[in-house]
Amino acid sequence: MIAARRWSISTWALAALVVLASAVIVVPLLSHQDPIAIGDVLALRLLPPGATDTHGAFHLLGTDRFGRDLFVRMMLAGRVSLAVGIVGSVLAGAIGTAFGAVSAWAGGWVDRVLMAVADALLAIPRLVLLLVCAALWRPGLTTVVIVLIATGWMGVSRMVRAEMLGVRAQPYVDAATALGAPSLRILWRHALPNALGPAIVATTLGVGNAILLESGLSFLGLGIQPPQPSWGNMIAGGRDLIVVAPWVAIAPGLVLIATVLACTLLGDALRDRLAGEAAMTLRERA
Repeated sequence: MIAARRWSISTWALAALVVLASAVIVVPLLSHQDPIAIGDVLALRLLPPGATDTHGAFHLLGTDRFGRDLFVRMMLAGRVSLAVGIVGSVLAGAIGTAFGAVSAWAGGWVDRVLMAVADALLAIPRLVLLLVCAALWRPGLTTVVIVLIATGWMGVSRMVRAEMLGVRAQPYVDAATALGAPSLRILWRHALPNALGPAIVATTLGVGNAILLESGLSFLGLGIQPPQPSWGNMIAGGRDLIVVAPWVAIAPGLVLIATVLACTLLGDALRDRLAGEAAMTLRERA
């Protein structure tokens, strides 16, 4: 029953992410309202959710201080936030996997140097690194992605290194070496595929974390810059309206929470499934 419940939760999380990804692509394309352009501010400013303006247009979540449709703008912002989260987490996971695999496979001074660099960066809080890097370079989409990649690979590299050390001791690695297979071929074809489980789980969990960090930077004015919307700068733009027009900040905040929660639940389900498969393999071998 517990396993079925977990599977049900992960299914709902995956379905929510699929619906959200579809909405952020389709809604801005089908909408007749420009989510960036400023229109008739006096007539359209701060309309409540479910209101219809003087032009007959329906606003599902109302409008912001500049009369822009909040729902369409939020979906356009979702493109940026999801893209930054996925690209930043996947590239950080790829770099961390490469560093961890090379470190464990090479050993010696290479292992010590690479892990010393990773440990030194892990000792510094990631948020501090993000703020420093974002302050040094011009804020924008490219800067946010580079900063997320540069500060997100260290934990993955530690996990892949630990897994690779266990894989390296397996008999099939010794057998391939005895047959004369090149070391790089053994690493690429045999060792690395069997050490990717922790990296995949960490990357999946890192998507939600990257989206949250991007939103935090944008909220502080160090990430995506207006008029380009992101969930973070939309929340920042509505914080002074929380009393008179709370939907301006609450709507993107709720979508942000739901997205991060769905990514976390999906990563937890994937981790549990990989752990169950590993335990089953050990029982079969025993």
